[in-house]
Amino acid sequence: MSATTYGAWSLLPLILAIGVAIKTRKAIIGLFLGVWSGGAIYRYFDGVDLAASLFSGVGLPSYEPLNIVVGIIIAGFWGSIDALQWISESVGESVFNMQIILLVLFLGSAIAMIWKLGGTLAAAEKVTEYVDSKRKAGLAAWLMGIGLFFDDYANAAIVGTTMKDISDELNMSREKLSYIVDSTAAPVSTLALSSWVAFQMSMINTGYEATDIPASEVPSSFLIFIKSIPFNMYSILAIVMVGIIVVTQRDFGAMLSAEHRARETGKVNGEKAQPMQDIKGELGEPIEGAPRMLRTFFVPVLVLLGVVTVGAIITGYEPGRTLREILINANYIFTIVVGSFAMVGSTWYYAYFYDYMSVGESVDTSVKGFKIMLTPLTILVLAWTIGSVVEQLGTGEYVATYATMVLTPETLPIVVLLIGSFMAFTMGDSWAVMAVLTPIAVPLAWELTASHTMVAVVVGATFSGAIFGDHSSPVAPTTVLAATFTGADLIDHVRTQVYYALTVVAVSTVLLLTWGYGSPIWGRSIWAAVALLLVGSVLLTGIVYFLSGWDARRKNISATVTNHETHSLEAGDD
Repeated sequence: MSATTYGAWSLLPLILAIGVAIKTRKAIIGLFLGVWSGGAIYRYFDGVDLAASLFSGVGLPSYEPLNIVVGIIIAGFWGSIDALQWISESVGESVFNMQIILLVLFLGSAIAMIWKLGGTLAAAEKVTEYVDSKRKAGLAAWLMGIGLFFDDYANAAIVGTTMKDISDELNMSREKLSYIVDSTAAPVSTLALSSWVAFQMSMINTGYEATDIPASEVPSSFLIFIKSIPFNMYSILAIVMVGIIVVTQRDFGAMLSAEHRARETGKVNGEKAQPMQDIKGELGEPIEGAPRMLRTFFVPVLVLLGVVTVGAIITGYEPGRTLREILINANYIFTIVVGSFAMVGSTWYYAYFYDYMSVGESVDTSVKGFKIMLTPLTILVLAWTIGSVVEQLGTGEYVATYATMVLTPETLPIVVLLIGSFMAFTMGDSWAVMAVLTPIAVPLAWELTASHTMVAVVVGATFSGAIFGDHSSPVAPTTVLAATFTGADLIDHVRTQVYYALTVVAVSTVLLLTWGYGSPIWGRSIWAAVALLLVGSVLLTGIVYFLSGWDARRKNISATVTNHETHSLEAGDD
């Protein structure tokens, strides 16, 4: 059935999933209800038709109101069957999803082993000798996130695991660390050489294939990607925003309240928070009497990075390829899975070599590491499923149908940005949004302007929307994993991050509009977009200072970490 079949009802599963998750703080319940309601809506017409057939089959008169009531009941039962089928298929039909599950389980095992060996505490104690302030801890996490550009999942896992205990020692809220990790991982991956870039380039090719341009005149997808970077404004400015927040130590919105709580009470998570993982609570204290050695933390991490680096070269190699082509075509997810397995192996080696744990005890600890990851894995599976639901109901197509009714070269990038944002928010899958929207946006840009630069603009806008929607959605895998590896509550992470994400996307929208309507002055210049990014960075700095000062005065607390107040925040202060 087409998207218009379900109309506005196609929005209900997402509204239900997000609303229930936020209200109850139970993301699993919200997501399951969203999936089930999607199944019921999907089967509504079938249910009504079946009800009418049942009545006529037994010789009873068919009344439309009765058919609808009975049809809804049938659709509810039928939809639950579809929901369970979609949940099964979200794992069973996707090699990528299965690889992510293995990755999360192996990383959980490695985290558990490193904790029991005392490596986590050893690293925290050592690093805090140098990283002795929240600013330094934030800068360390930010710079690590930028450096680990090859994959967003590995980025979140390594930075979150490395910095969690260090930031706890400095009373940085888990919400703040999750924001730094999440708002660096995906944006940097979409800009640098990574698996993302290879995928994005393939989508650009697909978009050009949908135009009437002769193949001989289609430019290099890599060239269009490079040109699109200045117009991927949300991703660039999201990274800049993290730097501004970290350096200035100013916060606003729910994050200001979270940081005040952590600073004044030492509680890095809120009273009602349900952390995605609790290492100490699940595993207890590290092995008694075992010396805390830095090698038991850093060597496993280096093993992971080393295997990923070598694996990227091996999986991306083909005769005649340059190093850049090898890195672009590498199978990063597979190599990270192998690397995480090797990471677990290195922890087992230390446990055996130093006689800290028997093989049986190492197995038990690894299994406990698996258990720590069961909640985030459940949320991930349901998040993938809700993406399938909105795809079945045509939610993105429904929104796009109305949004594309009025288009001009000036407004096209904004429309693409907003559609991509909504689709990513509902589907929780940046790649799916890029796959659906890029082949639509590229032909539209070409038809309106016959300009390859304009194609690059909408490509950048598509990527920006996909990342922003990802950052705002509690059903996005990167959002779930950022909260998981930093030990934060998922809803608290989304609630605090969204203030910053909305600020960045608002500035990005203004910049894209300025670039579009300023074309009589500077034409379709890429350098004008670069200059506007600098303006956007300054604008974001001013906004942070203004909003942090205003919000701090409103809550009667300090806007920075330099002062210590005794005011106790009320529940509604956010």
